[in-house]
Amino acid sequence: MRAGFETPNTPAVSEPLAPERPEVATVLIVDDEESARRLCADIATEEGLRVRTAGTTEQALETLDETPVDIVMTDLRIPELGGLELLRRIREHYPKVAVLVVTQYGTIQTAVEATRLGASDYVTKPFHIEELRRKLQRLVHEQELDQENRVLREQLRTRPGYKELIGTSPKMQRVYKLIEKVSQHNYPVLILGESGTGKELVARSIHFSGARHHKAFVPLDCSALVPTLIESELFGYVKGAFTGAMHTKPGVFESADNGTLFLDEIGNLPTDMQAKLLRVLQEREVKPVGSNDRLTVNVRIIAATNRDLEAAVRENTFRKDLFFRLNVVQIKLPPLRERKSDIPLLVQAFLERFADPGRPLPVLAEDAMARLTSYDWPGNIRELENAIERAVALGSGPILHSGDLPSNLHYASTTEPAPTSDEIVPLDEMERRAILHALDESAGDKLMAARLLGIGKTTLYRKLKQYQSQAKDLST
Repeated sequence: MRAGFETPNTPAVSEPLAPERPEVATVLIVDDEESARRLCADIATEEGLRVRTAGTTEQALETLDETPVDIVMTDLRIPELGGLELLRRIREHYPKVAVLVVTQYGTIQTAVEATRLGASDYVTKPFHIEELRRKLQRLVHEQELDQENRVLREQLRTRPGYKELIGTSPKMQRVYKLIEKVSQHNYPVLILGESGTGKELVARSIHFSGARHHKAFVPLDCSALVPTLIESELFGYVKGAFTGAMHTKPGVFESADNGTLFLDEIGNLPTDMQAKLLRVLQEREVKPVGSNDRLTVNVRIIAATNRDLEAAVRENTFRKDLFFRLNVVQIKLPPLRERKSDIPLLVQAFLERFADPGRPLPVLAEDAMARLTSYDWPGNIRELENAIERAVALGSGPILHSGDLPSNLHYASTTEPAPTSDEIVPLDEMERRAILHALDESAGDKLMAARLLGIGKTTLYRKLKQYQSQAKDLST
């Protein structure tokens, strides 16, 4: 770059190199004038970035071959190949690298040509330092979103879990271990959890991970059954058993023979049917309505409910003997508010599910993710899924912001208790505590901690470096 940028007098300094840290983005500054490289390097270093410099296109290409680079900031008039040819080669060989073009020859035609070749943005001389700083911040932010998107997709591809279950939080890891154990046996399983936590997915995971995976998995929602038809739905009926029975129909027990029957919302089953269900579980026989014959069935039972069955037993609304029969192994699913570190993975899965195949995959901005992770999700995963589907349907661009989310997420408050201490804490200390708490909640995952705090990961790394420096000063 040659003369033309508007800046206060800047003392000459050596070109800085940020500490060698793989988490920090790297910017390569390409310019044949040393003073311009120094100025841009100072700005990039202040933003917490690692800096590399080159005076020619040949040096720039060598650096790109040898060092991972996230952003290239280049003048168009540089020795050897020139800025446009450098841009072409970057797009061909390093397609994920963002390019910011800086030139004093910034005509409309030049800007259009650079954009056509794949430049992410451009500034023209004379420019203000703050303008360059804002554009660099935007490119870093976009790079972070793209990197986080790739990481989440990789985590989804290799995630620990079963079938369609998503999550890596400690509570979900315990659920996975239970699934692994119970799937190898045939005893009954009782799944407890609030509505929308994924109880049927757990039941399917148990079935399709076990020896019966090649047999039928039959789900039945007990809360949706008409009281007068529950018995015929469970056990089937023969032709002429009642008015309208024009043919024989097998019940769900017969349909699930040698497979798995999933009785969802078992807590809503009427008490008279609970006794008949218990008899079937004990005798392994069903008697269709209107028939004098009994059919032997070999069915694994998995039941689920969002009710407190132990309380229902005490209130005599659920049979104690049936509860004990079903509760051989109990799996309790955590609500989403207790596994918020799984929200980014769930969001990524829903984005991929609802995205238009003909368009780029949407990305969630930091403000939207911060809103999602601060909300308590009374409807759990089902509510989150609906929120992402709405955001994808109504979003105006590839990056979804908090304004694209349902309005109830903007006004609902969380259920976390407010601090009761009267202690007055400086803002810097409150910030430090919040960052350390987020790291603790995310088990040291810096990317997740930044998401929970609603800040960029570069900001988080800079803050952690500051705390480490302060700790060293106190120890000396």
